[in-house]
Amino acid sequence: MDEYELAGHTFRSRLIVGTGRYRDLAETRAALEKSGAELVTVAVRRVKLGEKGTILDAIPEGMKLLPNTAGCYTAEEAVRTARLAREAGLTDLIKLEVIGDQETLFPDVAETIAAAKILVKEGFRVLPYVTDDPVACLRLEDAGCAAVMPLAAPIGSGLGIRNPYNLRIILGRLKCPVIVDAGVGTASDAAVAMELGCTAILMNTAIAAAKDPLLMAEAMKEAVMAGRKAYLAGRMPTRLYANASSPETGLLGR
Repeated sequence: MDEYELAGHTFRSRLIVGTGRYRDLAETRAALEKSGAELVTVAVRRVKLGEKGTILDAIPEGMKLLPNTAGCYTAEEAVRTARLAREAGLTDLIKLEVIGDQETLFPDVAETIAAAKILVKEGFRVLPYVTDDPVACLRLEDAGCAAVMPLAAPIGSGLGIRNPYNLRIILGRLKCPVIVDAGVGTASDAAVAMELGCTAILMNTAIAAAKDPLLMAEAMKEAVMAGRKAYLAGRMPTRLYANASSPETGLLGR
């Protein structure tokens, strides 16, 4: 798989995974291992340094942590949470989440941009969760974010890529990495996102809520790789009418 750079780090796996919704820490660890991911996100509020039996014990050795500000509803709250993560010695890499609506869990774009500007100035490498609005994504890139993470569909919905056209616009306009975050439900969704040209995909519920999370983790790993290869290969053009794949030369009467 071809490597890519994200916030000063080089990764080979283009699958980023979360740690929520699993039955226990053992299943969490096993699924993370099966996924082949190198970057794993964890809510800062779930991290209890110095204690045993926490989510940190489920992180396989060698995986890089991506703390997130899940559960924050204002820029002030998100900035404070990010600072706590850095002060706790985790990292200055932060997945920024500022939720605007408790029912849909859509991000508050204005608060997200405000928090991103503050965190970037403070030296954080910010990866913001945002709507699939090209203008919002451009504003976040202009603010100095290391990547943008537009949603494919609402968090935990499993609806897949609802608006591939917006994603295409975002991919065509931004220079920073574009990582699909939220909404992926199954392997075909992951493949579609990668075929569009996305840098990577972040998912959690699609794996954790599957009937067999370990098998789904493997499926997602393979789907991301297949989608990336298809993107690099360049798909054939679509046509309205049939186009014979066999040569017509040498046929009788030709």
